[in-house]
Amino acid sequence: MEDVNALNDGLRKELANPKADLRKCESALTRIKILLVKQSALQPVVDHSYKIESSVIARDSLELGALWAAKDHNIPAFERYILQLKAYYADRRLPPSPQMLRLLGLNLLRLLAQNRISEFHTELEQIDAEEINSVYIKHPVEIEQSLMEGSYNKVWKNRSNVPAEEYLFFIDILMKTIRHEIASCSEKAYSSLPISDAATLLYITSQEDLLSFVKERNWLADQQKVFFTEEDSKAHEIPAGKIIRQTLNYARDLERIV
Repeated sequence: MEDVNALNDGLRKELANPKADLRKCESALTRIKILLVKQSALQPVVDHSYKIESSVIARDSLELGALWAAKDHNIPAFERYILQLKAYYADRRLPPSPQMLRLLGLNLLRLLAQNRISEFHTELEQIDAEEINSVYIKHPVEIEQSLMEGSYNKVWKNRSNVPAEEYLFFIDILMKTIRHEIASCSEKAYSSLPISDAATLLYITSQEDLLSFVKERNWLADQQKVFFTEEDSKAHEIPAGKIIRQTLNYARDLERIV
């Protein structure tokens, strides 16, 4: 497994770089998986051929893959890596992984971002009680509680308090969902708002991002205000002529009945 160890070390170093070459990482992961398959080390086994060292190396490789997927914003790949890792995390023959809680917490946050609340609780129940207080697990749990309370401001504040950089990706997906929910309510409650108030309401920090969101929602904006609906005088005009004609017709029908 020396080749896999060397590739893992190189991949770990590259992922630690804020400007990591994610395509280079993806290529390294492909090579690692091929080596693991050739050495029959990609799944824990129960028979006499089981080797602790090989399984730990395979687990390390899958963890690096999950971190790469999160950094690359590749949700399907992240989900596949987590599914594979569950077999290793459930294997009590292996020494504990220092990355386990970080990735399990990240997976909980993914489920929240995808509005898969029942699966979130199912996954949470499978985490040992003494591990719930880990900062990696507490973060998504607190966010879920804030969502249930409708305390979107707490969710926004938690964005600046993430336990690992990868959490920001799923937090931003969650905030986008919250933004659209607030936007739908705002359209019904207001005809317009000052730009600064709209930005605060929607948890948007730059005018450029606000104008992009305005365009996405088909709203209008000028230098001072955001208009949630287009003014349509015809839509609000009382159809007086039509009402008068209908009233006269009702009166004639009433006379015939009498």
